[in-house]
This record gives sequence, structure tokens and C-alpha cells, in this order.
Amino acid sequence: MVAPKKGKTASAQSKPGRSLALIVIVIAALTGGMFASGHTTPRLGIDLAGGTSITLRAVSEPGQESAINKTNMDTAVDIMNNRVNGLGVSEAEVQTQGDRNIIVNIPKGTNSKEARAQVGTTAKLYFRPVLATELSGAAASGSPTPSASGASDKATDEATDKATDKATDGSTEKATDDGKASATPSDAASASATTQGRAVTDALKADPSPSASAKATGDASPSPSASATGDDATAKLQAQYAALDCTKKADRAKAGNGAKPGDSTVACGQNSQGQWQKYILGPAAVDGTDVDEAKAVFNTQTAAGWTVTMKFTGSGSKKFADITGKLAQNQSPQNQFAIVLDNEVVSDPYVSQALTGGNAEISGSFDQEEAQSLANMLSYGALPLSFKEDSVTTVTAALGGEQLKAGLIAGAIGLALVVLYLLLYYRGLSFIAVASLLVSAGLTYVIMALLGPTIGFALNLPAVCGAIVAIGITADSFIVYFERVRDEIREGRSLRPAVERGWPRARRTILVSDFVSFLAAAVLFIVTVGKVQGFAFTLGLTTLLDVVVVFLFTKPLLTLMARRKFFASGHKWSGLDPKSLGAKPPLRRTRRPSAGPVDPKEA
Repeated sequence: MVAPKKGKTASAQSKPGRSLALIVIVIAALTGGMFASGHTTPRLGIDLAGGTSITLRAVSEPGQESAINKTNMDTAVDIMNNRVNGLGVSEAEVQTQGDRNIIVNIPKGTNSKEARAQVGTTAKLYFRPVLATELSGAAASGSPTPSASGASDKATDEATDKATDKATDGSTEKATDDGKASATPSDAASASATTQGRAVTDALKADPSPSASAKATGDASPSPSASATGDDATAKLQAQYAALDCTKKADRAKAGNGAKPGDSTVACGQNSQGQWQKYILGPAAVDGTDVDEAKAVFNTQTAAGWTVTMKFTGSGSKKFADITGKLAQNQSPQNQFAIVLDNEVVSDPYVSQALTGGNAEISGSFDQEEAQSLANMLSYGALPLSFKEDSVTTVTAALGGEQLKAGLIAGAIGLALVVLYLLLYYRGLSFIAVASLLVSAGLTYVIMALLGPTIGFALNLPAVCGAIVAIGITADSFIVYFERVRDEIREGRSLRPAVERGWPRARRTILVSDFVSFLAAAVLFIVTVGKVQGFAFTLGLTTLLDVVVVFLFTKPLLTLMARRKFFASGHKWSGLDPKSLGAKPPLRRTRRPSAGPVDPKEA
């Protein structure tokens, strides 16, 4: 019964190289990934690297001044913080100032342009039916203009058929029958063809009884007075559409301003060739609040690349099925719906049948960052207020740099004292401790460098403090193990059995200690905000790495060193000298003489 156990122990002792090889492979893979990504240094926070500070002022809609209140401002701060600092470690800060201002601090190294767009945009999403669309600006030169009298039915039908054929056969932006709508802005050719002759006038005025807007949404016929009002609105909208030049930033910024969800409006968007198109859109059929979930995914089944998938709520699925069912009965472009984000058309897919799956997919010329940004805004919701950018200033890192220098000096002094203590007290064992500290430091550095581009982690001053505190946690684990081994030697055991017998007891102590430390870091991370989260995150990360290093490096290395004569013989400089440790002599049993047969003569 005892022999297999001894054999197992011997086998475990003879293969510590496997654990060392594993951690070497892990370090090499992480280091290779760091260099391959091009991020060879950790991303620094705003207090260490400087950055950008943005001041946003809340702007209410006319007649809704009461909307600027503490509740809405706090909600806006939470949403902005989720957009730019979803995991709490990117070092971006969002906080209120006064009763209507929000300050956003973005560290250097972050895409400040993208971050500014994320924090300022309201992310108001609507799905609107397309009534008319064509190329805008210089790109539209040579395209036929809308005709007041209309083109002949034959010419119009041919143009429409060509556009429809192109959309059906050659476009990647048509809605599919699997419950998903591919959503890339449509090609210019199909758009310009369908706007020939009656693109504007027929879409808005051909049927005055039920207007084009009402037709798109299935509303009842308006009254005569409403028809007169509708004619005025149609003329105004037509004039806006004719004057709109989407190649001009100023025109794009004004397009659709003031339009309510129930109104028809004009908008701009870019097609797959990067050309600007202008649109006349009907009333919103589906609201952004009907989107239950949005994710950025890489589509490996098609050439779409990065896409944003959306899942609708129960009511949203019904609305989406209703509008796509109605649009499917129309000809191009009125069989398209526009996905409008903050008055800009991001997609305008074709619809050939009702989509009842409750899902939609926005595809286009997205890269990973753009897809994740869009999904992030849709997932975290719309801001309850509109904001105007009042000022953008650059923050220097002069003060933070001095504090970092002081912190690094303090850390170096602390590390030097730890190493000095190890050398004086543990002597030869200090080699194993220092090597373990170096491995832990290397892993921490590489992982922090990789976390910058992956989750937006930024190293700030509190995070540096967390890393310095981790030196003591890691050194404590080594000391616990070394003392367990020394206790076994004091009991009279030789080094190799002492290393193996001391490990189970030390392992339990190390795991309990690290669990308490990690639990404290996790609680601190959850209940705090801002820079303190950086301290908690770093402390938790280094605590986990301590477990990895002790199990995969310190223990196997000590097992190998125990086979060396310097340590195994108990050299006085090894730190394991039995005499200096006060070891007891081995306990030996004395055999009692066995009672033999009694000599009859003696009896």
C-alpha cells in the first residue's frame, strides 16, 4: 500500500521541468504577442501621460428646460462612462460640474476623436422608410434631376427595374430571409436610377389623400385640412431636400434637426463607395429603444467582415416585422428602410419580404473599432439630454510624472530592502526568491502592456501603488514555503523529502492568503469608482500571478535545487544548514531483545 505512494512521489519529484517548461512557454507566447501587437509598453493614464479634457454643456429641447435635472445628468454620466470606460480600467473619467456641465478626461493614447464622438452623441436610433435618395454634391453631376411632370411610365419602369435588378443580384445590402437585414448604405447607381422622373414628387405628392408618409406607416387618410397642412410640409421638405448638399459638413449637421420621430425628414449617409447620398425619409417605424442587444461580431461566413448584430425586444420584433412586410411590397428605393443614428443614415438595406426573426445585422466598411463603437453606443442606450461641446483642452503630465518618479523610487527602495532581507536570512534560497520576483514582474509588465489595446487598461498612480504592494504579497508566499521546508529539516528530515512534505502545508496557507487578498481587491473594484479601481485591478491581477508563479516556478525550481549538492548537503550558505536551523537528530527505534526459549537447566 505504501510503495505506490512512494513511487508517485518520486515521479512527481523527477518531473519539475514540465512546470518550468510550461511557464517559459507562457511567457514566450505573451511576450511574442506583445511585440506582434506593437504595444510594447503599458498604456499610461491621464495623470502619467496627459490627455484631453472635454467640457460638455447640456442643451434641452425647446419647451423642455426642466429635462436638465440631477437625475438626467447622473444618467448621462453613467452612460458616457460605460461608453468610454466600460470595464473601469481605461482611466477615462466622466463627472458632473455644476448643474449642466459634464467633464470628460481622456488619457493620451486613446482615440480622442472617437471618444469625443462617443461621449457627445445621443445615439438616437430610428428605423425609417426610404422615400427617395440620390447622390449629393459634385458626385451627383450628370444624374437626371427629378421631373415635375414625371417621366414616361416605360422609362420610369425600366429605370426602376434596372435598379431593382441591381439591388437583387449585385448588391450586398439587401435584407435576407433568415431574419437578418444586412445594412450597408446602398450603391449610388441604384439610388440615382430610382430618383429619375418621380423620385421626389411621386414619393411625396402623387397620392395626396394618404400621403407617402402615411402610406409607409399604414396611417389612415388625413382630413382636408390636414391635407392642406401636409402639402405645405411636403413643399418645405422638398425644398430642404433640393437644397441639401451632404458633401458639406455644415449641411450634414443641420439635416434632420428638429424633426420628431413621427415626422418625415431629410438625412445624409455614405454609400459603400464612400460617396455621400441624401435621403427623404418617412416617419420612424422602429425606435432605438426597441433594440434589446447589440454586439460587434466578425462574420466569417461572408465577406462582410466586422458587423453589428441587433436583437429586438418583443414589441420591437413586431414593429420590425410590420414595417419590413409593408416595404417589401414597394419598388426601389421605397422597399428600403434607413437605419438612422443621430440624423445620419448608417445603413439602408433592401427588403424583399417581412423579417420576423427579431434580429438585424448592420454591415459595411467597418473595422473592429468602428463596429465595437457603434455596438457600444446602442447597447448602453441613448443619452436623456443633448450636449454641446464647450471646450477641449490638453492636460499635461508634469505633476503625474514627478509623482511616478517618486513612486518608482519608493518601489525600488522597497524591493531592494526585500532582496537584502532575503540574502541575509535565506542566503542561497534568496536566489530562488529573487528569480521568482523577476518572473512575476515580467509577467505583470507583459500582461499590462497587452491589456491596454484589448480592454483599454491604463496604468495610473494608484495602479502603480497596487503593483508595489504586490511585491510584499509575492515575497510572503516564498517565505511561507521556505519556512515550511525549514520546519521539516528541523524535524530531522533530509532536504528532498522536506521539500515535498512542506509543500502541501505551504500550499494551503498560500492559497488562503491569496484568496483573501483577491477577495479584498474584487470588493474594492466593485464598490469604488475612478482611480481606486486601477489600484484594485492591479492588486487582483498580481495576486493571481502570485499563485501562478509559486505553483509553476518557485516550487519546481526548489525541487531542482534540492538535487544539487550545494543545497542537498546543507551548506552553511544555502540557508538550509541543519545545524544552524537546530535540526533534531533522526529518531531511531531501539529493538528490545526477543525472549528466547527457556533453558530447562536454568529452570
